[in-house]
Amino acid sequence: MVPAEGGRGDAAGDGGGFLLLRPPESGSVRKQGCDPFAQTQRSKLQHRRARINQQINKEMRMRAGAENLFKATSNHKVKETVALELSYVNSNLQLLKEELEELNSCVDVYQNDSESISVPMIPLGLKETKEMDLMAPLKDLICEHYGEDGISFEKEIKELMELRQAMRTPSRNEAGLELLMEYYNQLYFLDNRFFPPNKNLGVFFHWYDSLTGVPSHQRALAFEKGSVLFNIGALHTQIGARQDRTTLQGVDRAIDAFQKAAGAFNYLKENFSNAPSLDMSTASLNMLVRLMIAQVQECVFEKVTLTSAQNDFFTQLQIAQEAARVEEVYSLVHQTMTQAHVKDYVPFSWATMVHVKSEHFKALSHYYAAVALCDCPSVSDADLPEHEKAFVQFHVTMPEGPSLRLVLQDLEERRKLGKAHLKKAIMRHEEAMRIHSLCKILRKMDILQEVLSLAHKRSLSKYSEIDHEEDFFETGDAPDIHPKTNQRPEIKSPNFSQVKVTDIFHRLGPLSVFSAKNKWHPARQVHLARGENGFGLTLRGDSPVLIAGVIPGGCASEAGLKEGDYIVSVNSEDCKWSKHAEVVQLLKSVGEEGVDIGVADRRPAALSSGGALLKNNKENSRKNLMNSKSASTLLAWSKKSKRSKSSTYSLPFTTVGDESMY
Repeated sequence: MVPAEGGRGDAAGDGGGFLLLRPPESGSVRKQGCDPFAQTQRSKLQHRRARINQQINKEMRMRAGAENLFKATSNHKVKETVALELSYVNSNLQLLKEELEELNSCVDVYQNDSESISVPMIPLGLKETKEMDLMAPLKDLICEHYGEDGISFEKEIKELMELRQAMRTPSRNEAGLELLMEYYNQLYFLDNRFFPPNKNLGVFFHWYDSLTGVPSHQRALAFEKGSVLFNIGALHTQIGARQDRTTLQGVDRAIDAFQKAAGAFNYLKENFSNAPSLDMSTASLNMLVRLMIAQVQECVFEKVTLTSAQNDFFTQLQIAQEAARVEEVYSLVHQTMTQAHVKDYVPFSWATMVHVKSEHFKALSHYYAAVALCDCPSVSDADLPEHEKAFVQFHVTMPEGPSLRLVLQDLEERRKLGKAHLKKAIMRHEEAMRIHSLCKILRKMDILQEVLSLAHKRSLSKYSEIDHEEDFFETGDAPDIHPKTNQRPEIKSPNFSQVKVTDIFHRLGPLSVFSAKNKWHPARQVHLARGENGFGLTLRGDSPVLIAGVIPGGCASEAGLKEGDYIVSVNSEDCKWSKHAEVVQLLKSVGEEGVDIGVADRRPAALSSGGALLKNNKENSRKNLMNSKSASTLLAWSKKSKRSKSSTYSLPFTTVGDESMY
């Protein structure tokens, strides 16, 4: 996200951003979408995940200590004792890893509750994080960096901590997604307010790997942002998996959810790098994007089967090609999951299920090819050219034997080719069931076993239906189906502007001025009286108003005002967000007693070349975002100079360019 330029008011960029920079009318932050006490099967699963993560963290600390002792000691007996302890700890870690893998494989918990039978989808569990206390660090930084009383911002800090606590347990619906998006957008403000380029906040962000449970921590806010973005994608997968895909509406919702999940993981892959946890590595995210695209393609297949006529020749060919396309993308996912640097931490049940689906949809492509040949009426001479054109593009290689024209018009030849396709379908179904039986976790998944069994029985029944006792010919080998789809999956990048947020720390002032880049001296109070020639100063801009010049020997100069001071209050009224005209009106109403003005000036900040965490994090690089051509994926802010026009107040002044002298 690119920071806004300018002062108070909405910032509207090319992407139609909705981040609000003006102060809120109320201090409420959305807490809907969070239910930490929910006792659903999914929440219980997540609680078990949190417990396992904590146990893995404990065992890893014990292992690190034992390894250090083993290296440090020269006593043979101590080495033997430590080696035994290490063996015990490693065994515990292996058991915990297997338990976590089983949790990641509990995909049935995330499916819908309808009685209809659908192929289960693979959802992701959420990354777990530790509770954080930001009260002391933020109070200290507000005092040191902004020269403000940190205690006066305890309400805002508590509000931020409550929002972070709420996003740890999002509900599995749109409200939960909005909660995660809101916190993610607040991190943009937090980054620009409290993370100077030359120092960190002094706190660690702790997150557990979603797949392995291994804890990671970094000081950089980019790790926090990346982890929240991962959970946005993971929550989309859970929402997609729970849809009833036996209805058209449910299929469309599942497609949308998995496309958004793919977009979140792809955005994370392209804009964050050097992540400390394996689940956010480039290889892992690439695998997840492909998995989501494959699940979208599977939903597209289901959508075609729901909306298609049963006995139409072209429709059956289309369904067969859609199934072949699903097989193709799942084969690619399986190749990705079995790569050397990925297979060690991807659950075995995931790789097995993807392999099973690849074989299952290959079988379905041949089944629907057989249905098109055997169940649809023969082709008339008038329709032959159109059917022949479609059939030429249907197979990867041309089938052996008679010409396509003869196959399409001769019922016996159609039956022979259909029988060959059914033979291949039955073989692929049996292969899918064999692979399924090799995974202990998948064997417990009744719904997947039922889907595979029903599809196999359907193909056997169809084969028996068209098989004749007098068939003495040898059934040929049917060529594979050419994969084709009428609805290509779309990677939908996160729309951060969808959720409107207000900077919790808006009281610090406009972000374009009061940011982590600018360090401030404590505000000082100045009593200013009006002389015969006015106040003797020049004002410029707004939000906040800048003292652009001070007349030597004038009232302002004698009061201690300096060029470069910002007016932050007038008679104890906060003016950080005030327009030029509003400040002038306050000065205009001053009587003979004068006015108390609060002013603040910036301290020069030391430049830093030091690297924080996620050093190559492009998401925090304003330059990269500004050069991005995709306005829909990033929040682009327009640069607006907000300077006042010439004033016509009765105070004595002269106008010089866009400055006003008083």
